[in-house]
Amino acid sequence: MTGARWLGAVLLACAGVVQGEPYPSQPIRLIVPWPPGGGVDTAARIIAQPLGQRLGQSVVIENRPGAAGNIGTELAARARPDGYTLLMGSVSPNAINVHLYSRLGFDPVKDFAPVLYVTAVPNILVVPANSTANTALELIAEARANPGKLNYGSAGVGSSQHLAAAMLIASTGINIVHVPYKGTAGAETDLIAGHIALLLDTTACLPFVAAGKMKALAVAAKERNPALPNVPTFDELGVPGVLSGAWYGLMAPAGTPREIIDKVNAEANAMLRTPEMRKRLAEFGGEPGGGTPEEFARFIAAETVRYAEVVKLSGAKME
Repeated sequence: MTGARWLGAVLLACAGVVQGEPYPSQPIRLIVPWPPGGGVDTAARIIAQPLGQRLGQSVVIENRPGAAGNIGTELAARARPDGYTLLMGSVSPNAINVHLYSRLGFDPVKDFAPVLYVTAVPNILVVPANSTANTALELIAEARANPGKLNYGSAGVGSSQHLAAAMLIASTGINIVHVPYKGTAGAETDLIAGHIALLLDTTACLPFVAAGKMKALAVAAKERNPALPNVPTFDELGVPGVLSGAWYGLMAPAGTPREIIDKVNAEANAMLRTPEMRKRLAEFGGEPGGGTPEEFARFIAAETVRYAEVVKLSGAKME
């Protein structure tokens, strides 16, 4: 055998060994398309280590924020579909932004393979600890008495916080001013400092509420949240139609082999059933999800349809 043929045979053999290695054989990158400290980042950090333990490799979080989640989501869409890049999908880039932006750098359906629905949390109406409003109805009354004077924060135009506020405005007729941030953490910081009057936050606000830095006044869900058993829903207060929250799930670039999708799905399902994970998600204000990739795909499709009307209601539009 000539030297060139021998080298070629060796390279082919090595390639076969690499391709034959069981998945995963190296660390997995989990892209979070939002800054550290927000709901998507928190959800990702809750599951990363235990999922990595079950898979036998580290799951390394990579924050790639910007453009309401679009930058990191596009990066994940363009990644090699080999199972070593996953996305922490969420409601904004994967169901809302398609109605908000005239052009996206990715197709939220065609460019991704849903893996697993992880959890969902409601939006919660919070105000600074020194706010004069102690109930949601008092805050609504204050807003009615001072049209255009109160401002509210959000993680960005078209975020779940923004659209929850749009629902509140539509239900009550109040006039409050939107202050968009580049992620939840900045809005929370300014709320605590009193620079904004209210925020319809995700359950990322729970530690601040527990520490007495914020007051939680209402929950945008059909039922009270177990993490805030004494906080009423908007429906209970006679403010209908304010049902909004954030959901989180694992996704992979389209074209990722089905056997890899199934392996991650199986291990993540098993992880979500553990008492430790149930406890951590309860502290986060969510309940364990789970199910098949097909069920997650159907859920995303339904959310995409639902938010088409909500975005229209908000009047939001981005170029």
